[in-house]
Amino acid sequence: MSQRRLASDRLIAHPRPFMNEDACTANASPPPAGHRVHREPLWRPVKQFTTGELAPAVRRWLLDDGSLTGRLIDQCRGPFSVQRLYQGWDVPLPSERRLLRLPQRQLSIVREVVLRQGDDSVVFARSVLPLTSLTGKLAHLRRLQNRPLGAILFNHAGMRRSPFEVARLDGASDYIPAFLRQQEPAWARRSRFTIDGRSLMVSEVFLHAFQPWPAVLPVHRTQRGKVSAAILSPKQ
Repeated sequence: MSQRRLASDRLIAHPRPFMNEDACTANASPPPAGHRVHREPLWRPVKQFTTGELAPAVRRWLLDDGSLTGRLIDQCRGPFSVQRLYQGWDVPLPSERRLLRLPQRQLSIVREVVLRQGDDSVVFARSVLPLTSLTGKLAHLRRLQNRPLGAILFNHAGMRRSPFEVARLDGASDYIPAFLRQQEPAWARRSRFTIDGRSLMVSEVFLHAFQPWPAVLPVHRTQRGKVSAAILSPKQ
């Protein structure tokens, strides 16, 4: 194994701890070490799921294409915050490369965060931001810090989102960081966002503490005011 790859592994295994810049939502302790995914989830198009596999009550919230950040804020289940677990340059997983149509060794920023409501970890999110996409209007995404990526994407009027791919994860799946693993299976989804021809991927795993929101009309991008209030300004 090359020295370069070893250095990369050390970086991912021991990311520096981060603090939320908002004193009201500061992380009480450093986040755990990052993790390697050895077995990817079985991502499938929604049309491949039967009603018995993916019940209408689950489809209602799992396939909601509005802002997840806005939905969680609206629930008022405690202060919304983002805990960043890892962010660094890496080679995406094979299925992520296929979804984003990336060459085999092209580097991307891989970002893993936990969305929290009060003390509860409700969603684990993994994002892949290709190097070639981090230009123009998306250049600022290199400096996300503890801001929710999805909320920023929904503020772009020209944003396009691909249909969801869905997976049912074992609670012990190594796609989920060790400290978030659980006894119960977890629903997960992912999609590709495109802005001005530049694409990135966001996947979301809904953890045990997550509570679905009541049935509502589609919101799409009407949550901007509430979402913006949860976004921290980047340091200059």
